[in-house]
Amino acid sequence: MRLNFSTENQVDRQVRRCSGFAFTLLEVMIATAIFFMAIFAILELTTRSLRAARGLEDSLVDAGSLAAAYAKTNFVEEGAMSGDFGEEHPGFQWTQYTEMITTNGLYLVDFQIFRPDGTEDTTLSILLFRPEAENQQSRGLNRFGGGGRR
Repeated sequence: MRLNFSTENQVDRQVRRCSGFAFTLLEVMIATAIFFMAIFAILELTTRSLRAARGLEDSLVDAGSLAAAYAKTNFVEEGAMSGDFGEEHPGFQWTQYTEMITTNGLYLVDFQIFRPDGTEDTTLSILLFRPEAENQQSRGLNRFGGGGRR
């Protein structure tokens, strides 16, 4: 009988010794949660980086730059003009149509930008008040020459 007691004590010691080496279910769940939080953070960072890189690829052409260049001049000429952006935006074309709305020097200027494949990209309309422009047209002064052609 003494043999039985010693065998039971040895089993108890082995169980106690092995239970110290195992992880509890709570520890495993916490480690798994931390692991997935780190993985999702890395995936979010990668997604944002790819989106930013994709945004840099598409060179957006803003009609505001054309409008600003045209508005800086003191001369307004009715009619249509067109041109391109040169090396800054290769393949993109622009057109501009200017018309006097009222006789006091208020002009409507429409800008359109076309992609290299010919589809319309951007449209912008502005109003310019140039009461002195009618006098300049009658004297035959030079028109706005920002790379355009008639």
